[in-house]
Amino acid sequence: MVVDLGEFGEEVFDPKRWINEALESRHPQDPLDRFLSDLEENLRASADKIADALDRESADALRRVPLACRDILRLRDDALSVRSLVSSILFALNKVLSISLSLSPTPNLISTLLPSMQFSLAEGTSAESIAAIAKIDIVKQRMEAAYETLQDAAGLTQLSASVEDVFASGDLQQAAETLANMRHCLSAVGEASFISSVVAEFANVRKQLEVLEDRLEEMVQPRISDALQNRKVEDVQDLRRILVRIGRFKSLELQYIKIGIRPLRKLWEGFESRQQVNKLELEKHRDQTNSISFSSWLPSFYDEVLLYLEQEWKWCMNALPDDYISLVPKLLMETMSDLGASFVSRVNVATGDVVPETRSLNKGIIDILSGDMPKGTKVLHKHLESLIELHNMTGVFARNVQHLFSESDVQVLVRTLKAVYSPYETFKLKYGKMERAILSNEISRLDIRGAVARGLGAQGIELSETVRRMEESIPQVIMFLEAAVERCINFTGGSEVHELILVLDDIMLQYLSNLQDTLKSVRSIYGVDNISQSDQKKEGAAHIADMVSEEEEWSIVQGALQILTVADCLTSRTSVFEASLRATLARIGTTLSISVPGLSSDQSNEANGEQNEMGVAKRAGFDVGTLRLADAPDKARKLSYLLEQSKDPRFHSLPMTSQRVAAFSDTVNELVYDVLISKVHQCLSDVSRLPIWSLVEEQSSRPLPSFSAYPQAYITSVGEYLLTLPQQLEPLAEGISTSESRTEEAQFFATEWMFKVAEGATALFMEQLRGIQHITDRGAQQLSADIEYLNNVLSALSMTIPPFLNTFHVCISTPRDQLPDLIKSDSGNQLDIPTVHLVCKIRRISLDQ
Repeated sequence: MVVDLGEFGEEVFDPKRWINEALESRHPQDPLDRFLSDLEENLRASADKIADALDRESADALRRVPLACRDILRLRDDALSVRSLVSSILFALNKVLSISLSLSPTPNLISTLLPSMQFSLAEGTSAESIAAIAKIDIVKQRMEAAYETLQDAAGLTQLSASVEDVFASGDLQQAAETLANMRHCLSAVGEASFISSVVAEFANVRKQLEVLEDRLEEMVQPRISDALQNRKVEDVQDLRRILVRIGRFKSLELQYIKIGIRPLRKLWEGFESRQQVNKLELEKHRDQTNSISFSSWLPSFYDEVLLYLEQEWKWCMNALPDDYISLVPKLLMETMSDLGASFVSRVNVATGDVVPETRSLNKGIIDILSGDMPKGTKVLHKHLESLIELHNMTGVFARNVQHLFSESDVQVLVRTLKAVYSPYETFKLKYGKMERAILSNEISRLDIRGAVARGLGAQGIELSETVRRMEESIPQVIMFLEAAVERCINFTGGSEVHELILVLDDIMLQYLSNLQDTLKSVRSIYGVDNISQSDQKKEGAAHIADMVSEEEEWSIVQGALQILTVADCLTSRTSVFEASLRATLARIGTTLSISVPGLSSDQSNEANGEQNEMGVAKRAGFDVGTLRLADAPDKARKLSYLLEQSKDPRFHSLPMTSQRVAAFSDTVNELVYDVLISKVHQCLSDVSRLPIWSLVEEQSSRPLPSFSAYPQAYITSVGEYLLTLPQQLEPLAEGISTSESRTEEAQFFATEWMFKVAEGATALFMEQLRGIQHITDRGAQQLSADIEYLNNVLSALSMTIPPFLNTFHVCISTPRDQLPDLIKSDSGNQLDIPTVHLVCKIRRISLDQ
């Protein structure tokens, strides 16, 4: 066969395509082996010729170096840089020369190679000579690659022909070595598409190789199964080498797991066998003393599994030293996967055993949530606490497993621990729903309404009972919420805290809605709503006056004031709980940002990826949240956003609750104010229409002595009520000042309410004064006495008298004929001009005179 060396110089030269084309030119009658051998010899001869050409042309290139040096010296570059450049050229040429001399020279190569390559070193520059030598070297390398490929093809042909004889000998080690060599040759030659279109002998080589590997694997499997069962260390190691040599180590892994999982499954099924025996004994002897619960059996199961894994770890360390750190964890993972559905079912039933209602039906918490239970069956905290108790048992087992597998890879360890906790994932996905059902049930069981029978004089008692229940319910609700937070940490490691916060907010809204409904009922019981309705003022006042004695009236006031302590307690306890929840979020954020790569927004975590993985390895057995978030980036990002928000001092962990608590406090303040001001409303309801304002003194023929007017009953009742109010506020101040630090705050709180009621009473009185249409001198004298009395009361309470009331008193107490002069002399310095005009209008005095 004539070899065209020009093809080897092409940039797109493909040795496989060249061999394929050479095989196409083979005569069908020529044996394949001989043709390949001849082609190989021709290539070897051509390579030798090329090596000779390289030798001769390299020598010629060396002879041209002085000429090149003289050319370079004529340039403007520095002499030192020129010599350095020449040295580098000489070094490159010497390297080419040494490579060329290592090959066998063939004198006749130049006459064949140089014309085809159109190469000439006699003419041109040194750079052109070096470039030509580089092209020759590329051709040489490509020819060597083609030669090696032909060797692999020839070797593959020989192995394919002899492989059946190797299998027939029964030497599995030799068979594995033969198949490995075939695989190597096949990968070197290429895929079947490389030669299948031309050479039928190579068309099915890959398929044949796979069939032979399957055949060898089938021959090895019974032996390795026997070796594993009988603990034959040397046989296991020999058979492992065979499987690894042909790339079938997976077969060893499957056989080991298949054999190792049997005793573990038998341990698991022992519980059901024991239950069946107990059931038969119960039916026979009516005795339940021997029955055992799943929660009491689970620790012993974990102990036996751990003992078995320790034994396997030690044996595999000796028999399979390169694989034990991944093989034994894989056994545990497959075991948990095999027991998964049964494990979930047993845990579910075990959660129902703690409550008689669900135990009798052999149902659990999942059945309640799915509605597969009689109507009215609810999820109780006992169900979830039982689930957490089982989870804690698994946690102890997980820590022991982590200690046993401490030499394993981080990812293997994490996957193993996730498999240990996997039966609880079904429950964790429903955690928010479970917690919502538990808390909603506990809130609905709180009775915050008074239970006293309605009757004459019973309002104060009922209000006191209602307030007591409201106040006692607040710490109970906070205790419910704190217990929920603790359950979330224990069960999910904080990974479901974002769901928990939504639940807590909704539950608090439910509780606050109940409190608001209670306040509405209190308002309706005591008729304070009637006070704000103008068309029912008289009826409301008469209703209160008829049904409430003075003693009962102050009892109602005391009860209303106690509602303030409810609002204060709710606000403070809610604020403390929110602060505690923020601290919990910060603690969770610190834990998970250390353990879970990518959870923290800090960019430095990216540079410490390995350290983060070690954090997972060290904490995974103790932190359930880490395991759940390790491969859940969406959940991790959602939680990370929440934890980042919690660092803001303005963050409200329960945003809706904060708003509703503030609204509840406003509603309480409004109710208390309405109750406290109701007495004033009652007294001042018809002041503007009193007949005394239009009373005219009778004319007498004889002079009669004049007497000073006394305050009327309505204003003295208001004054006495306001003066007595500080005594009623003292118990409130004492109730708030639970510590010395709050004493001053409590005193200020009581004083603030006293001023608020006094200001309200003053405003109501001034409103009545504005409603007077006409007043006589006799009426003005009486009204002056009433206003003076109220001013004295306000002064006694250390309150500032409003300008309106002060001006009204001055103008109403001044004799009719002297009032214009008084107004002119004041000129608006001390008197309120609009009030002056109002009084003049009421007294029918014209200022135009």
